[in-house]
Amino acid sequence: MTTTKTAREIAETYFTSWEAGDFETIRGLLAEDVDFVGPLGTASGVEQALAGLQGLGKVLEKIDVQVRVADGDDVITWFNLHTSIAPAAPTANWMHVEDGKIARIRVTFDPRGLLAGFGK
Repeated sequence: MTTTKTAREIAETYFTSWEAGDFETIRGLLAEDVDFVGPLGTASGVEQALAGLQGLGKVLEKIDVQVRVADGDDVITWFNLHTSIAPAAPTANWMHVEDGKIARIRVTFDPRGLLAGFGK
């Protein structure tokens, strides 16, 4: 029997894997042509998206999910992004899932703390 994960389950796995530094699991969740847009940059395709996640993963300490809302193939996760270089950043992440893979990710947060931290 084949079980298809819901968009919500895919989002949960994405964040759990990112926090754990498990980028191979994340690779399996992303569509080859995934499109990412956020305050620190954009990425087109799985390799660019993974590179961005790995870059931020170097300073990532914790992802403290406050709430996750799913509506069909769309999931919004509101969380506090804890890093070693900046105060926690309240963050909203919207992802859209197509054919069981994350196709689009949009992220918004105030990047000033992270940018200052990266600049040190």
